[in-house]
Amino acid sequence: MNEIQAIRERHSVRTYQPRQIEKEKVDQLNALIEECNREGGLHIQFLKDAGRTYDRFFNKAMGLGTAPSVIACVGKEAPDLEERIGYYGEKIVLYAQTLGLNTCWTGTYNAKGVPADIVDGERLVIVIAIGYGNTPGKPHKSKKLEQVVSCKGERPYWFNFGVEMALLAPTAINQQKFEFRLDENGTVTAIDKGGILSKVDLGIVKYHFDAGVNYMKSQKKRERPVCHNSCQ
Repeated sequence: MNEIQAIRERHSVRTYQPRQIEKEKVDQLNALIEECNREGGLHIQFLKDAGRTYDRFFNKAMGLGTAPSVIACVGKEAPDLEERIGYYGEKIVLYAQTLGLNTCWTGTYNAKGVPADIVDGERLVIVIAIGYGNTPGKPHKSKKLEQVVSCKGERPYWFNFGVEMALLAPTAINQQKFEFRLDENGTVTAIDKGGILSKVDLGIVKYHFDAGVNYMKSQKKRERPVCHNSCQ
């Protein structure tokens, strides 16, 4: 399974089997987490034992109390911390999908019950439940591409595909409050339009967009349509 397949097949899962993740997969996850922490200046941590992360009634009622493990998304406080958490956290989530694991971004949890290492100046932004789901999850209802883009004239194929991948990204309460703008110089800007955890969401959708664009540009044998305007 490549990353684009993972984007298409990955859905949020809230109930899990009482099965631990194999050491080999944990090692693979930790290797990627270490790489993401270096690149993103973060302190994301895989916690084999979820501890009391989801011991509150609301979380148990949703089924999250069954998650065997969690990924604690931690980083040094900064204006762009939440966006970086979203970007690199989603890279880890999609990799987990390729390993046959299921995940769920969770904004509700018992912060005092998360057994993460958080030093002075750092903050736990959000937690990701991870394990083997009881189901593969269900697709979410999505906005149409035209509702989240701004571009004068015809849009390039790579831009459209990137936004299509962004629309498959998980966002808090499925709000999808973002916009991708393409200017006449070919520069893309992702806009946060506000809402709960929207900065984390922006990082997630940016990763999906980048994954889509990189995939399309790697398909050298693919026929590439040309835009006959300044959006080329």
